[in-house]
Amino acid sequence: MRYAYAITAALLAGGATATLTMQQPVGAQVAQNAPGTISAAAPKAGAPMSFADLAARLQPAVVNISTTQKIQVKNGANAFAGTPFEELFKRFGGGTDDNGKPITREATSLGSGFIISPDGYVVTNNHVISGGSPQEGSSAVVSSITVTLPDRKEYKATIVGRDQTSDLALLKIDAKNLPFVQFGDSTRARVGDWVVAIGNPFGLGGTVTAGIVSALHRSIGAPGPFDRYIQTDASINQGNSGGPMFDLEGNVIGINTAIFSPTGGNVGIGFAIPAEEAKPVIEALKSGSKIKRGYLGVGIQPMTEDIAAGLGLPKDHGELVARVEPGEAAARAGIRQGDVIVKVNGQDVTPDNTLSYIVAKAPVGTKMPIELIREGQRKSLIVTIGERPPEDQLAGAANPGDDESDDNAGQANPDQSTRNTLGLGFQTLTPELDRKLGLPGTVRGVVINYVDPSSDAGTVGLQPRDVILQIDQIPVTTSQAAAAAIEAARKAKKSTVLLFVQRGNSPGRYIGVKLKGN
Repeated sequence: MRYAYAITAALLAGGATATLTMQQPVGAQVAQNAPGTISAAAPKAGAPMSFADLAARLQPAVVNISTTQKIQVKNGANAFAGTPFEELFKRFGGGTDDNGKPITREATSLGSGFIISPDGYVVTNNHVISGGSPQEGSSAVVSSITVTLPDRKEYKATIVGRDQTSDLALLKIDAKNLPFVQFGDSTRARVGDWVVAIGNPFGLGGTVTAGIVSALHRSIGAPGPFDRYIQTDASINQGNSGGPMFDLEGNVIGINTAIFSPTGGNVGIGFAIPAEEAKPVIEALKSGSKIKRGYLGVGIQPMTEDIAAGLGLPKDHGELVARVEPGEAAARAGIRQGDVIVKVNGQDVTPDNTLSYIVAKAPVGTKMPIELIREGQRKSLIVTIGERPPEDQLAGAANPGDDESDDNAGQANPDQSTRNTLGLGFQTLTPELDRKLGLPGTVRGVVINYVDPSSDAGTVGLQPRDVILQIDQIPVTTSQAAAAAIEAARKAKKSTVLLFVQRGNSPGRYIGVKLKGN
């Protein structure tokens, strides 16, 4: 079960009742809960008084999935180096054997899945059947996958296909005449609809829970284009991953995937991949087709309140381009760092309809109009959609590493004016300082050498050694230029300045920082 960190319902049955309603003037607005405005006071025709028949019908198609993993412990003892536990860890077989060779151990993991055809195709999450990292310094490889039916029959499964981007996988077991279920239409789901989740939490076996759709198109901060989930309060726990979420007609409208849980257990916030996203991926895996997704080649940031204030734009509308990959679709179309993309192919870019989601669904090679805001001016471009690279390649490009901060970097005294207005001190980036910080020689900016921990700059996580490349989208190469840009923002009575920050060799990102006293 994946975790998302920020990050009882009862059927109402009633007979006919007499109501007294007030005559409203024509066109007058009435209360949202005014008598006669809500039709869900009683269950719709066909709604069950019990979920027993539904559960009995669906449970035979829901399976338990267990994996056996070979875990190679490489450097486990290093985590306890210098502590009283170091020798104890080594004594009980941690790390390496007497000859210094890595120790390999066997472990198991559990999850859920569901059968989608009588000849044994099984859907689950990719992370259920993937080798994880059970502990720091370890690696794991899945050596076998077992599918257990509710009647306790066990089958060895083979992987037909897997898709890391959507976190979906398709397995095959050698069996016939199996009970199976079908995908439904998740686009018809509404907040407040009943849903039923079936799975194997904590390895207990087939477990049925019920709840409602709590939210649609929910973002949980997961990277990639599929951060768009159905949220539910139906109990979902470890082991439910890969199991189905059903509507009251018995159709699979979601695949239970993640939970929000500070404790590791159910707190009433679970997330499922919508069937509208899962079904095309599963069909492609089954047919052996390559899954192609659209790609722009940009690093993006949402329009948070601070960033929007720094740009003078409304928040939660559009996304800010923090990075443009050379040679990719965005670069060829003329999209630049600092552009705010507000519309793609006529669709508004919003937190519920993100740029990644819109572009990923577009066929590769499609020409699409893009509307963006550049330096306060709205522009239109035509982009030819490229093909999204594998996720591991994208992760390597986006996260090449993070340097540790060093409070002693840069020995010049912090600039008093910027310290007073922003809580930061700057030093011009010289070739010597460039080498000391391990930066490419092409980087041009100012180095932070002082952070006031009580300022907003300290609160958002800026550190000494961070390099400021732009202030309010204007390149700054000297501490004097940085001070002038901040002073100009103060005189313009701006509450926030927009900094473009690079840490080590990681890609730059935009951060909105509040000015002191504004």
